[in-house]
Amino acid sequence: MSVTSAAPLAELLARLPEAAKDLRVNLQNLLSGGEGPLTPEQRWGTAIASAIASRSPELARALAAEAPGERKDAVVDDARAAAALMGMTNIYYRFRHLVGKPGYAAKPPRLRMQRLAKPATSAADLELFSLAVSAITGCEQCVRAHEEQVGKAGLTEDQVHDAVRIAAVVHGVAAGLIAGVSSP
Repeated sequence: MSVTSAAPLAELLARLPEAAKDLRVNLQNLLSGGEGPLTPEQRWGTAIASAIASRSPELARALAAEAPGERKDAVVDDARAAAALMGMTNIYYRFRHLVGKPGYAAKPPRLRMQRLAKPATSAADLELFSLAVSAITGCEQCVRAHEEQVGKAGLTEDQVHDAVRIAAVVHGVAAGLIAGVSSP
C-alpha cells in the first residue's frame, strides 16, 4: 500500500453521499481523539486495519497518509499485519465455531502467526488492531481472545469500546464510499 498516492482523507470523506453524513462526522470525531482514551497510534492503527479489513484500499491509503506521529510507519505496519493475519485466522476460527464439531476443534490449526509476537509498535496495540478487525469479520472466538489479551496488557474497557467504535465507523465509511460511487 503506497502511502504517497493517497487521496486526502478530507477529499475522500467529502465523496460520501449525504445519507452517510453521520459517518463523516463520526470518523472525524473519533480520529481527532478529543477526550477519548486511545493514543493517536491506537486510534489511527485501528482505523487503518479496519479500512483494510473492510476491503477499502483507498480509505486505508488515505488514513495511512494522514496518520500522525513519529512512529507512523510502525503503526501502519502493525495495522497491515493485523488485517492480514486476522483475514486468515478469523475465517479459520469462525468456521470451527460455526460447525461446532469437536473433531475440528481438536485439530491443530497449523497456521503461522508469529507476527503477533513481534509487533512494530506494542503487543497491546497489535492486539487492539486485531480485535477491531475480528469485530468487523465477526469471529466470536477471535474477538474474545483479543479482548482478553488487550485486558491482560492493561487496556481498559473504554479503550476497547473506542477501538470497536472506530472499526464500526470505518466499516460504515467504506460502505458509504461504495454507495456514493454507485449512486445515480
